[in-house]
Amino acid sequence: METKKKDIRALTKEQLRNFFVKEGDQAFRGNQVYEWLWSKGAHSFEDMTNISKETRQMLEDNFVINHIRVDTMQKSNDGTIKNAVRLHDGLTVESVLIPTKSRTTACVSSQVGCSLDCRFCATSRLKRMRNLNPDEIFDQVVAIDNESRLYYDKPLSNIVFMGMGEPLMNYNNVLKAIDKITSDEGLGMSPKRIVVSTSGVPKMIKKMADDEVKFKLAVSLHSAIDEVRTSIMPFNETFPLADLREALEYWYAKTKNRITYEYVVWKDINDKKKDVDALIAFCKFAPSKVNLIEYNPIDDGEFQQAPDQAIDMYVSMLEANNITVTVRRSRGKDIDAACGQLANKS
Repeated sequence: METKKKDIRALTKEQLRNFFVKEGDQAFRGNQVYEWLWSKGAHSFEDMTNISKETRQMLEDNFVINHIRVDTMQKSNDGTIKNAVRLHDGLTVESVLIPTKSRTTACVSSQVGCSLDCRFCATSRLKRMRNLNPDEIFDQVVAIDNESRLYYDKPLSNIVFMGMGEPLMNYNNVLKAIDKITSDEGLGMSPKRIVVSTSGVPKMIKKMADDEVKFKLAVSLHSAIDEVRTSIMPFNETFPLADLREALEYWYAKTKNRITYEYVVWKDINDKKKDVDALIAFCKFAPSKVNLIEYNPIDDGEFQQAPDQAIDMYVSMLEANNITVTVRRSRGKDIDAACGQLANKS
C-alpha cells in the first residue's frame, strides 16, 4: 500500500535539516531546499538544480510540493487581473491583482468559501469548505507578483487579505503565510504593506494585538448601528458592536496603529444622517480612516448602491469631524473581481 507523501512545505527549516541528517546527508542541504521552496518558489524537485539527481529523487520519493495552479486568468478593461486558482485537492479560490500608476496590490483569499454570512457578499453564499494552508496563501502572492512583473513591469508592492474567506477564522495559517511573505528567507516584503481585513472577530483582534503583529488592520463595518449591521451581517448578533469596539480599543492601546473601516453605503439601508452620526461616534475612540467603497451588485437586486448625495453626505460629515475619508471606486467589475464579487463563477 502506498503511503501518502508529506507536503514538504509543512516542514520547518529545522525539520528539513534534521531529515537530511537522518538520511546520512549534510544539514545544510535542508537550507538549500528551504531556499528553493520559499525564496525561489520552486514547484518541483526537478527545479532544484544545485542539488544532485539522487537527492532530488529521494525528495520525490518522500514528499510532494502541493503548489497552486492558475486555472484561468481574466483581465478587466481597467487592467485588473483575476485568477481562478486551483488547489492540490481540486478546489478553487480566486485572487486579484489591482494595478495603479504607483503600485500593484494583491487581493488574496484565506478560505475556500467563507465562515461568515454577510448577505451582500457573493463569497458568503459558498459554504466554507476548508481553510487555506500557509503555502497556498503564499503561492497566490507569488503568482500575482509574477503577473505584476510580467504585465506592469514592477514587483508587487501591497497585499490585502480581502479575497474569499474571513482571515481571522484561519488565523494561524494566515500568520504563518505572512511570516513567509515578510521573511528575508521568503519574499522579503514589508509587513507595513499588508492589510488584513476582518468582518470583526473580537477575540481574534485582541489576540493579534497580543501577538504584536506588524501588519495593518481593516474592519469591514458597514454600519455602526447594531440592528442595521445584524440585518446585513447576521453574525453581528454573536459579535455585537460593543464587543468589537472594546477589541479595537485594546488593539489601538497595544499597537498604536490606526484602524481602517471598510464601509459600503446602500440605498435605504444605511444612507441616512443617523447612520453617519453613529459611524462618527464609533470612529472617535481611536485614530481611524474610513474607506467608502462602491457597491458591486451580486445579481438579486436586494442591495443597491446609494445615490451620490448619500456618499457626499458621508464625506462632508466625516471630514467636518476630522475623520479621514476616501471614496474607493471599484476595479474589475466587468470580470466579477470587485469587492464582494468573488464566487468562483469561472
